[in-house]
This record gives sequence, C-alpha cells and structure tokens, in this order.
Amino acid sequence: MPRRFDLIVFDWDGTLFDSTTLIVQCIQAACADVGVPVPRDEDAAYVIGLGLHDALRHAAPGLPAARYPELGQRYRHHYFARQHELVLFAGTLEMLQALKARNHWLAVATGKGRRGLDEALAHSQLHGMFDATRTADETAPKPAPQMLLELMREFGADPSRTLMIGDTTHDLQLAVNAGTSRVGVSYGAHDHRGFDGYEPLFVAHSTRDLHDWLVEHA
Repeated sequence: MPRRFDLIVFDWDGTLFDSTTLIVQCIQAACADVGVPVPRDEDAAYVIGLGLHDALRHAAPGLPAARYPELGQRYRHHYFARQHELVLFAGTLEMLQALKARNHWLAVATGKGRRGLDEALAHSQLHGMFDATRTADETAPKPAPQMLLELMREFGADPSRTLMIGDTTHDLQLAVNAGTSRVGVSYGAHDHRGFDGYEPLFVAHSTRDLHDWLVEHA
C-alpha cells in the first residue's frame, strides 16, 4: 500500500509512555511543597504537554512568577525520583517497529525538557527508534507550530505528508497550527470528547487501535 505520510510525529507522555498518573501526582506534590493549593487531577492533567512556564502558570495560578523556578525544581525532584516506574503502553514497540519497516521517518515532539526526554530514551526500549526529536526547552513549546515546522524542514517533509499523534488538545492544536494532519489517542491526559473541534483523522482508544489504523491508513 502506498504511504500517505512520510513523517509521523508522536507526542511522548500519555501517547507512547503510560505516564499521565505519575505526572499528575508529581505536579500535585510540587504544589504542596511550595504551599499553594493542590490542583485536582483533571486540572493537573490539563497542563501535560505544555511548556514548563505555561504548565506552572496553569497548575499554580496564585504563585508569584518569581517562584516558578522553585515549583519547577520540586516537580523535577519528584519526577526523576519515580521515573523508573514508567512503562511503554503495551504494543508501542511493535507499532513503531512496523512503521520503521515501512520506511516512515519517526519523530517525537514533546513538552518535556531535553534532559527528561534523553533520560527517558536511555531507560526505554525506544533508544535509536526515532530519527529526530524536539523538546519544549529547545524550541517554542506547544501549541506553537515550531516543533513540527522544524521537523518537517529537517526531513524536507511537506505538511500534507506529515502526521502528528497525541493525547492532548495541545498536540492537536500544534498540528492545526503547523498545517499537518493529526490523530488523537483517548488513553492519555485529555478527555477525547474535546478533540472534535480539531478535526482529527481518527481517535484511537488503545495502542492496538492506533497500530491497526496506521498500518491501514498511514
């Protein structure tokens, strides 16, 4: 079957890695550490995928901006202490291997920082799987289009031949802003009922669901 997309870009947390619960708990613990109200689970989950500054502003709206570094440090403290608990969603490795076998370029566009992504890659089975990656601390964070624009420029990929896959409205808005197609997954941070306005080609309810759609349509 001819390929529809040359470049397939994945979000990381909540799309490839089952990390939503841990991130929510670390955000809540960090807020408690600095003495601000602890956000509800759904409010903490909303910020997943944003750049650090935007995420902190949403998670702790009453915290003075001068204390954002302190909150960020407490979040990183809790996250790095527990990141060994994270696992790939079942079937993720097989899905990516199938796409590589069809000679798609594979990339990551994530709200994580470079250190966090590199450590996650080093401790996962995905080391060497991706042809390129972009993080929120080395380019404009989601939903600004720069991550996808840079990746497309790196490979010479046209927007019409590029697909963004993610679990949040931030990922889908990133794709809209960059002019690419998009697919949502419902098993991550955001309620998939909010995806409709972003016109995804498909919403997958499991990695197997996503795998089957990509094999048939990508």
